[in-house]
Amino acid sequence: MKIALLGYGKMGKVIEKIALERGHEIVLKKDQSNSFDGLLNADIAIDFSIPDSAVSNITECLNNEIPVISGTTGWLNDYPKVVALCEEKNGSFIYGSNFSLGVNIFFELNEYLSKMMANLKQYNVSMEEIHHTQKLDAPSGTAITLAEGIIKHSDYTNWILENPTKNQIEINAKRIENIPGTHSVFYDSEVDQIEIKHTAHSREGFALGAVVAAEWLVGKKGVFTMKDVLGI
Repeated sequence: MKIALLGYGKMGKVIEKIALERGHEIVLKKDQSNSFDGLLNADIAIDFSIPDSAVSNITECLNNEIPVISGTTGWLNDYPKVVALCEEKNGSFIYGSNFSLGVNIFFELNEYLSKMMANLKQYNVSMEEIHHTQKLDAPSGTAITLAEGIIKHSDYTNWILENPTKNQIEINAKRIENIPGTHSVFYDSEVDQIEIKHTAHSREGFALGAVVAAEWLVGKKGVFTMKDVLGI
């Protein structure tokens, strides 16, 4: 498989390493200083860029019939527009707030727990996410996905970073050096606390999931998620 890397920062370099180990070829390493030359040679593109570049990167791929995976967060106001373009072009697209295989299992666990807790009104939900200081968006896309999973099965209506009202989930976003990503969901009552937690030890889990998703997407048409990739 020939891969175009759109975004060649720390994540891009880890994706490159894993892709090469799995027998793939890198035909483009794009950062903000170079062009899309080489994109048309790719079987698929993997975007781990920055919020300001994600939409243009994805659009370029869809306009040129290149399947694209995006793990960039912080641009989702434009997600419906990207989905519409993918459908118009009969393209192939996967967005994931987190491509870690373990995190996607954690997403399912979070929703299962939220269903169980829905009628236990004595518990209040809050969340914490911790990432490295280079992460530009807060809260993380992963935390937003977790919050949306809770909202789907509860009386909560949205999330907020501080000073929540009754129907808001507070997300405490912390930035600490050399933390790849830690996410916790808390259910607190007067008598106890229930906590579920996912801790990433390195970026390799995110990169492996992205490459696995790319392998899965080649040859398919449509807009998919990691649930489709993992069959969950």
